Amino acid sequence: MEVVWGNKDLEEGGKSMDSKDLVDFFNESLFVANLKSTTKEDALSELADLFVEKKIVRKKDIMLEMLTKRETLGSTGIGHGVAIPHGRTTAALDVQIAFGKAPKGIDFDSIDGKPVHLIFVVIAPPQDENNRYLPVLGKLVEVVNETTSRKKLLDAKTFQDFIKVIGGEA
Repeated sequence: MEVVWGNKDLEEGGKSMDSKDLVDFFNESLFVANLKSTTKEDALSELADLFVEKKIVRKKDIMLEMLTKRETLGSTGIGHGVAIPHGRTTAALDVQIAFGKAPKGIDFDSIDGKPVHLIFVVIAPPQDENNRYLPVLGKLVEVVNETTSRKKLLDAKTFQDFIKVIGGEA
């Protein structure tokens, strides 16, 4: 599957988003190698706290309300131990991704009924000029759909290890 991104890129014949492009949406300050949370709600709150601490989001409650509403539409637990809670919110200024690993697993009402170990929270403003939100989600799903990538993400101990996997270098 080829993920194409940005209106300008589409007009120029489309630029394919690759794993190295995806790396740009991650930040070490939004990386948690071992989540403390044991429930879906607590995990969303713990990861939302990172956005607030780093001043990426001003109001945690707005972000959490959006994520909670999104979960009522259907779980973002996509199976194979992965969840990608996501949405557009006025609390966000740009597309950003927080990552948290739950080694013991968290019940996320996943489509396969299994616990989630890898959680990616993707937020975006209501309008992002380059329309990067959906291509980012698509590429992220591509990466985590690969069994090898999921295993390497579970084994990643540092942000640098994690980024190598996301960027396709590990």
